[in-house]
Amino acid sequence: MARSAIFSITYPSPDIFLVIKLEKVLQQGDIGECCEPYMILKESDAAKNKEKLEKLKNQAEQFCTRLGRYRMPFAWTAIHLVNIVNCAGSLEKDSFDADSDRKGTWNEKKRKQYERMSVGDEMCNFTSFRPATLTVPNFFKQEGDRLSDEDLYKFLADMRRPSSALRRLRQVTAQLKIDISPAPESPHYCLSPELLHVKPYPDPRVRPTKEVLEFPSREVYVPYTTYRNLLYVYPHNLNFNSRQGSVRNITVKVQFMAGEDPSQAMPVIFGKSSCGEFLKETYSAVVYHNRSPEFYEEIKMKIPPNLTDNHHLLFTFYHVSCQQKQNTLLETPVGYTWIPLMQHGRIRTGPFSLPVSVEKPPPSYSVLTPDVQLPGMKWVDNHKSVFSVQVVAVSSVHTQDPYLDKFFILVNVLEEYSFPFRMKDVIITENNVETELKTSIANLKYASMEPLVKFCHRLLSKLILLIIHPPIINGQIVNLGRAVFEAMALMVNQIHKSLEGNQDQHGHNNLLASYIHYVFHLPDMDQGMLNMMGSQHHGGPIQYATLSRATGRPSSLNLSRSKSISNSNPDLATTPVSPDEEVQKIIATKGIDRSHSWVNSAYAPGGPKAVLRRNHPNSSCDLKQACERSPNRASCYIEGSAFTSSAQTRPTARKLLHEDLALQWVVSSSNVREAALHQAWFFFQLMVKSMAHHLYLSDKINTPRKMRFPDRFVDDINALICTISTDIAGQYQKDLELIERLNTSVAFFLNDLFSLVDRGFVFNLIRSYYKQINTKLLTAQNPNTLIALRMDFIRIICSHEHYVTLNLPCSTLSPPASPSPSVSSSTSQSSAFSSHVQDQKIANMFELSVPFRQQHFPSGLLLTELALILEPDSEGVFFLHKKMISAVHNLLCSHDSDPRYMDPEVKAHVAQLYLPLIGIVMDALPQLYDFTEQYSQRSRHTCVIASDSDSENSSTINQSVAMAIAGSPLPHGYKPAAFQLPAAAARQYSTLSAETSRTLLICLLWVLKNADEDSLQSWAADLSVMQINRLLDLLYLCVSCFEYKGKKAFERINSLTFKKSLDMKARLEEAILGTIGARQEMVRRCRERSPYGNQENVRWRKNITHWKQTTDKVDKTKAEVEHEALVDGNLATETNLVVLDTLEIIVQTVILSESKDSVLGGVLKVLLHSMGCNQSAVFLQHCFATQRALVLKFPELLFEEDTEICADLCLRLLRHCSSSVGSIRAHASASLFLLMRQNFEIGNNFARVKMQVTMSLSSLVGTSQNFNEEYLRRSLKTILTYAEEGLELRDTTFPEQVQDMLFNLHMILTDTVKMKEHQEDPEMLIDLMYRIAKGYQNSPDLRLTWLQNMAAKHSERGNHAEAAQCLVHSAALVAEYLNMLEDCRHLPVGCVSFQGISSNVLEESAVSDDILSPDEEGICSGKYFTEAGLIGLLEQAAASFTMGGLYEAVNEVYKILIPILEANRDFKKLASIHGKLQDAFSKITNQNSGWERMFGTYFRVGFYGSKFGDLDEQEFVYKEPSITKLAEISHRLEEFYAERFGDDTVEIIKDSNPVDKAKLDPNKAYIQLTYVEPYFDTYEMKDRITYFDKNYNLRNFMFCTPFTLDGRAHGDLHEQFKRKTILTTSHAFPYIKTRINVIQKEEIILIPIEVAIEDMQKKTQELAFATHQDPADAKMLQMVLQGCVGTTVNQGPLEVAQVFLADIPDDPKLFRHHNKLRLCFKDFTKRCEDALRKNKTLIGPDQKEYHRELEKNYHRLKEALSPLINRKIPQLYKALIPHTSQRNSFNRSSLRKVES
Repeated sequence: MARSAIFSITYPSPDIFLVIKLEKVLQQGDIGECCEPYMILKESDAAKNKEKLEKLKNQAEQFCTRLGRYRMPFAWTAIHLVNIVNCAGSLEKDSFDADSDRKGTWNEKKRKQYERMSVGDEMCNFTSFRPATLTVPNFFKQEGDRLSDEDLYKFLADMRRPSSALRRLRQVTAQLKIDISPAPESPHYCLSPELLHVKPYPDPRVRPTKEVLEFPSREVYVPYTTYRNLLYVYPHNLNFNSRQGSVRNITVKVQFMAGEDPSQAMPVIFGKSSCGEFLKETYSAVVYHNRSPEFYEEIKMKIPPNLTDNHHLLFTFYHVSCQQKQNTLLETPVGYTWIPLMQHGRIRTGPFSLPVSVEKPPPSYSVLTPDVQLPGMKWVDNHKSVFSVQVVAVSSVHTQDPYLDKFFILVNVLEEYSFPFRMKDVIITENNVETELKTSIANLKYASMEPLVKFCHRLLSKLILLIIHPPIINGQIVNLGRAVFEAMALMVNQIHKSLEGNQDQHGHNNLLASYIHYVFHLPDMDQGMLNMMGSQHHGGPIQYATLSRATGRPSSLNLSRSKSISNSNPDLATTPVSPDEEVQKIIATKGIDRSHSWVNSAYAPGGPKAVLRRNHPNSSCDLKQACERSPNRASCYIEGSAFTSSAQTRPTARKLLHEDLALQWVVSSSNVREAALHQAWFFFQLMVKSMAHHLYLSDKINTPRKMRFPDRFVDDINALICTISTDIAGQYQKDLELIERLNTSVAFFLNDLFSLVDRGFVFNLIRSYYKQINTKLLTAQNPNTLIALRMDFIRIICSHEHYVTLNLPCSTLSPPASPSPSVSSSTSQSSAFSSHVQDQKIANMFELSVPFRQQHFPSGLLLTELALILEPDSEGVFFLHKKMISAVHNLLCSHDSDPRYMDPEVKAHVAQLYLPLIGIVMDALPQLYDFTEQYSQRSRHTCVIASDSDSENSSTINQSVAMAIAGSPLPHGYKPAAFQLPAAAARQYSTLSAETSRTLLICLLWVLKNADEDSLQSWAADLSVMQINRLLDLLYLCVSCFEYKGKKAFERINSLTFKKSLDMKARLEEAILGTIGARQEMVRRCRERSPYGNQENVRWRKNITHWKQTTDKVDKTKAEVEHEALVDGNLATETNLVVLDTLEIIVQTVILSESKDSVLGGVLKVLLHSMGCNQSAVFLQHCFATQRALVLKFPELLFEEDTEICADLCLRLLRHCSSSVGSIRAHASASLFLLMRQNFEIGNNFARVKMQVTMSLSSLVGTSQNFNEEYLRRSLKTILTYAEEGLELRDTTFPEQVQDMLFNLHMILTDTVKMKEHQEDPEMLIDLMYRIAKGYQNSPDLRLTWLQNMAAKHSERGNHAEAAQCLVHSAALVAEYLNMLEDCRHLPVGCVSFQGISSNVLEESAVSDDILSPDEEGICSGKYFTEAGLIGLLEQAAASFTMGGLYEAVNEVYKILIPILEANRDFKKLASIHGKLQDAFSKITNQNSGWERMFGTYFRVGFYGSKFGDLDEQEFVYKEPSITKLAEISHRLEEFYAERFGDDTVEIIKDSNPVDKAKLDPNKAYIQLTYVEPYFDTYEMKDRITYFDKNYNLRNFMFCTPFTLDGRAHGDLHEQFKRKTILTTSHAFPYIKTRINVIQKEEIILIPIEVAIEDMQKKTQELAFATHQDPADAKMLQMVLQGCVGTTVNQGPLEVAQVFLADIPDDPKLFRHHNKLRLCFKDFTKRCEDALRKNKTLIGPDQKEYHRELEKNYHRLKEALSPLINRKIPQLYKALIPHTSQRNSFNRSSLRKVES
């Protein structure tokens, strides 16, 4: 019925063809004759050839009737699969889905994934090409003499390349339609190669699809998991040339015989197309009249499992008579031959060359081979081999390997106890069986890999059986344990090495792991038990599992249970209450492998139908042996292997597998031990599964743990763990990978033992492991590797399901008899908050004290490990930090999601196990990543005073890149000020990465959230002030770390090309399962530090390479991004609420103490910081309530101490007053009002709050982008209402003062509105801010705020020079007021000191004392009006100058800063500053030419038209970034104003002539743009030497306009005039803004001869520069020379000379000009000569001709110029008359006009 087939292709190759052969019923004539009608007769000529067709039809009927059972070859064709795959492969999968539904007939290719693909196989991907339908239009006629496979291979090779060989073949017209597509994962309606139904097979009536068995091109290492016993027979050729008689049309009949009688032919041959399913015989195709035919058939047989010596293949050769003659038989037997299938108990396969007998073979022939010369038999060709045939077996019964066969036979002989037994030349008796068996066990290592793997399940089971049931020979127990253990160790190692690609993530071989998981079981129980139970198991029905090529283990963990690593079956619906129940449940249900543990199906495939109960190991009762056998020795267990009792009853010995394994391992010799260590996991898992089954089968699950296993076994385990620990400690440097695996295996083994044996015993094993490692650590050269191993160990131990119970969480800690406080408690200062004696019990709970570690053993180990690794002295342990912190984090995650610990009280008990974590994290505070400094990563303990707004100026790295490198989300605009740690912390630490710090802080917050509040309070009471402050710093950091970044940040990160990880799920699994070894961890660490984000090293991951990286995006769906943002938001709220709760605890603790002030300041700082971050409304309501309570209880905090807190609070409250959420606005307004009232009540005015609020608003207005003015006005109105409605203060001046202040705020807001209008016009915006700042000339605090706002804006736009100027002005302002307050010699004397930096600074001079007194309440009270503030501003200014490339100015800034630092003896900073100065000066020397740092381009911009409002008729000089072209600024301004006023309204005036306003259209806006250059008077040039000098402190600019007197711009030389316009600006560039008003304009007009003089001077300068350039530049020199003397251009200089020097001018005023020009030409010719001389030294031989040409041109020019140059004006060379009026002729002849 089947019309479709599935082919499996393990090793895809471009050489795969699908060959289709056609046969027809045998007829008289050779193939050519029979094909002729098919090739000649056409369908269209049917009528013409009617008679012929009729005749052919009759013949065909006769042949079919007579010869219907015989076939002959007819035609063939082949399809080259790669062509189909490649054509279809490029198309999408969607179209495949649409097509593949057709008809359900498909001929498919399937490549089964196998790890070890050959290189170059990539091109033929048979798994994902698009289905194709092929129509084959014709076939090749089959050649009778070319039937063999070799001939076919030649044809196929010809098909691959264009060759004439195939063209010579004749073609038969026949159409074949065939569909080819990739096979689906689980196709329906399939028949296995044995024609068995493969599930799913929903409807038996549907046409099936056959699976065709594959013969792979190389070995495939997969064990047999289903029963298969197939034989393939391939007759090749026969040579009957020497056979007498009529033997021409030969066919071979093939039969599978069970005996010699013809009736014993077995129906085991698979039938073809429309025959029966199984046949007793089959015939080969007949080649007409050929005495030595070739055959191409494949005959497939399903052979019985228990072959005997009588089973054989019988080949009978017949001559078929095609013509019907009388007395002639249809078939005449002409020869016989046979192949006995069994020989010495082994199946015979391979190629055979056989003699053929003419007569029927005699009786009993089947046990002999035809090669034996039997008496009286006639043979063809004198008993020579004339028939060649090949036999191939694919069998799960016959191993076809001599070593395996011998082993299985011997085991079978022992089981059957059938002595003596003949095996080849040896007769096995009871005396020699032991020796033979031991030899065969030892020889297993020589077995071929493929059969070894195929039979590894059976082999391992038999070996284990030999341990459990040592054979009894002659009444003696033969102990094979040692031999078996050795064989197993070597075999397991061999399999592991050979199949290196086939491993899971732990490096376990999948085949071995699946053996333990699915196949291994303890084999027997009592016979009585068997009868009692029938065929049922203890725990339920038997499961059979067929393993696919994968291992049957889960490929990934389900995420829902990923947090807690269950030691028991993860599929259980309920959580086991005790480990004993756990074991029962494991055994009662089919488990899913935990990828590293012993959980397994009760009795997986191969399990007996019933389980025998074992007697005590020492009893020797007579029991029938329970054999686990099918009818054959090594058959697979699926075929119904059940317990059958053997006929004879004999004594059996019994051992326990786990006990024997442990014993053999302990006593094994070195090389065996080495092999076992390599695959320790295998033996450990085997032992654990054996122990669990043993407990179950022997009903010991409810026995007390100490009595479950005998002492000797416990001792063996102890010894084993000790020796392995020693190996780990001793060998970790030799083979780290092996030791990592060994370490993990030991840890999982101990983890599993917790569920089976006494826990105290396991704790002792852990202790002995620790002892060995710690001893080694003392002398280790590379301790980090050992520490990493120990961490992996403890992490796996702690992943036990009953980890919490193992820690005894509920028992209370009693102080030890002799208290031994931990290190931290003895060093901490005496408590500041508790007058009573320190409560030892509480202290023990919060420290890793001895009682704590005794009581909570695993937890103590884990936290000690964490504390050790976080010690600041440990070097180079970045990856260890991450490893350990992740371990703790994963544990906490598992507790959190564990339904057993949901109750808060229970959770508090669990949290108690982690209380020391708080202290550990506090100690590690300096090492944590500094989330508060979001823009530049400095270590936490370096305190830099920077304002909220401009700290980002110092950022040189693109923020998003920096954050992506750091691995944390993108930064948010607001950055709070850094905070200072106690001086003790000011030493350098290795900083943890952002990700690791974040994880550690999450752990800390979890403990703070879940711990018992009373315990926390008692603990806090015992802390010193310094420790409390450190805790507050930690909370501050938590707030910064978990700040909500917003959905947009996630979207931005999503679009970043930094691929955080290829597969997060895999990473998560690794983290949970702890598979990350030291090596991978090192690679990952390197990756994290890589500047390319998470780029993985090509060496480690072949599938990623550097050039691919940029295209990979982590594209998340919108839903994922939203979900992530939601989680992040919830996390932010939760963490902040935990922080708030902790703050409340601290406040309650310290409220009574004397040192509460310093602590409360810290509390308020954390509170303010959390207000400043992005927060949810839920949190803010609680936060405001806490803040109000604090201010009410402790007003002195704000109003008596440092004003910083007050300023910060005002800023935060104002920001929330402009929130779009009503409830937040209400709370913020209330808080702000109460703050004012509080301030007023203290001193009858609230100047301080007033000042701070005004400054805060200014700051907010200047820096905040999303500031909403409308909402703020509403809030201010609310505050006013409060003030007016309040009864208590109605009669005071309070309402009036509030009104006053609100009026000021409204004014600021009005300015804001204006600023919003000009948001898009940076110049106008800065002008407006400049105006606001100027308006605050009398209010230094506010002016400072606005100067800083301007600095921030400039930095944003990359104008570093201007930002630096703003900061210099700020510093000058501060210096003025510091000078007014006190006269310090080391401080600058006000603005005057800053003149070296900029001449503009003088405008910051202080307003006279009568207007302003700096010691008035609320004035100059900001943090910057201090010496530290001044230092901060100067440092920032220097940083900005450095970024702007103005290194000379950096020096000037430091000139002011250095004396201050010297006075303060701050040598650390001085060292840093001198380093920076060195860098600055080096850069100046390296970039001397100035081209490397271009400082700016200047343009004059004039605005004309009423549309510009204030700007009308104003002229500015704009400073633009370097190399800005006129077109760029023109386009920018035109586009900007066109958008504002309308496209047709704006016009750019292209020329630079004076604008006549009368001629302009009043409805239009005109912009005039001119490029201007800095202009210096001659006297100035003496001081402006360097490139920097010529680009700094610029006030004068110049541009030139050419014109002629008749109005044209350009004319002939003698009429060409030039106008030079000099502009003077109100301030010098660079200034605090980028455009400055022009305040004066001056014009100089040059007459034609002066223009000529300028041109000639310029040319001469160019020549001089090119000649003396160092290093010399030949190209440049030749270009300039060509421009001066080249034939085409020498008209230039020559024409100038001819126009102006030909005649002496009439006007005496021009004499000097004439003379000056003459001298210019003299200089010019000399320079030309120098240049030619220089050029001669530079040119190569190829340019000599060119140089001669240049020289010729030069001489020509010189000759022409000579008479003109040498003519002097006689009047100028008279005797000198003392008359000065002529001296200034240049000035008088130039027309000057000055405008101001």
